[in-house]
Amino acid sequence: MTPATKGLIGAETIARMKTGAIIINAARGGIVDEAALYDALVGGKLHGAGLDVFAMEPADPANPLFRLDQVVATPHSAGSVIDLVSEIARHAFTNMQSVLRGTPLPPDDVIVAAGENK
Repeated sequence: MTPATKGLIGAETIARMKTGAIIINAARGGIVDEAALYDALVGGKLHGAGLDVFAMEPADPANPLFRLDQVVATPHSAGSVIDLVSEIARHAFTNMQSVLRGTPLPPDDVIVAAGENK
């Protein structure tokens, strides 16, 4: 998630969606404004939501979205699937080698830029 994508799917975007649409978010939790999503679901604008990520991770059990029948929530754990473990390890090792050689990492692999404090 970046500052440009935070809250990307908010009340205005949802209002432009077709009534009865379903939102699926398996990208980053903060991309969807959860309060706007809740309002759209309760108000009948949206038919449902499938959520694999949440604004707060781990997800707060008191999240009001969890009380709605039209929301399916799953844990964001696809990266833990045994079939992917060797590929994830290979990718991480390749990045370690790049750092040791002084080669820049691919932009998609940079979580916090050098010198940036979070």
